[in-house]
Amino acid sequence: MSSKERILNLLESNKDSYLSGEAMAKELSLSRNAIWKAINELRKAGYNIEAISNKGYRLATSNDIISVPGILSYMDDSDSEKIADKIHIYDSLDSTNKYAKELAISGAAHGTLVISKSQTLGKGRRDHSFFSPDGGIYMSIILSPDHLPTLDKDAITTHTGVAVCQAIEELCSISPKIKPINDLFVDGKKVCGILTESGIEFETGLVQWIVIGIGINFDSDISKFPVDLQPVVGSLFSRGNACVTKNELISNIYKRITHWDDVDTTPT
Repeated sequence: MSSKERILNLLESNKDSYLSGEAMAKELSLSRNAIWKAINELRKAGYNIEAISNKGYRLATSNDIISVPGILSYMDDSDSEKIADKIHIYDSLDSTNKYAKELAISGAAHGTLVISKSQTLGKGRRDHSFFSPDGGIYMSIILSPDHLPTLDKDAITTHTGVAVCQAIEELCSISPKIKPINDLFVDGKKVCGILTESGIEFETGLVQWIVIGIGINFDSDISKFPVDLQPVVGSLFSRGNACVTKNELISNIYKRITHWDDVDTTPT
């Protein structure tokens, strides 16, 4: 982990307090000059870092940049240690599911998470395109059959849809509806699409891996969507008005999907 990543991780873990350059240098065994350079690099990358004389540095609450330290800051210590090396974040991919499937074929571990800030060839069910501009959350999770209580397609589909719904309800105070299978709607407009794919061994028919792709219009600018989609798509928040960060929502969804017992699929 680079000095910049280590400092970001420290700032993310101490969002409610200021950290002096001296304390950060001591904690990370870095020079004060290295701390200053890394802070400037983070600012150039778009992070809003507050600085007050005699108090130190703190991440401003307005920050909403998807990052590994940001996601891990909402995990339990035991979980964050296990998945830190399993998170892959990109500014743009053609498809997170496509890349996740390539990783799965190469033997990537259960719980590997692929995230992109935009997609150029996002895909939905039946090869439908999924428009994926900046402002959304586009993530794919690799699941191993050995870690699942069932391989029933309907059960996995239900588990995923309910997991995303419950995460949004808990953090955003928004109650999406699932229809017709695993698309999520708010006020009659689609805010999330879910695509589940699997790799099956030809000779035995055994499932080798499962990839769950989730695309959420988080604070997307609907006016930038294709004209034919604008009447039917929505976003959880308007730009700049989110009550939760993308990192926290990603973390919550990830925990629910990989911890099967945390999701209550009992009909209400």
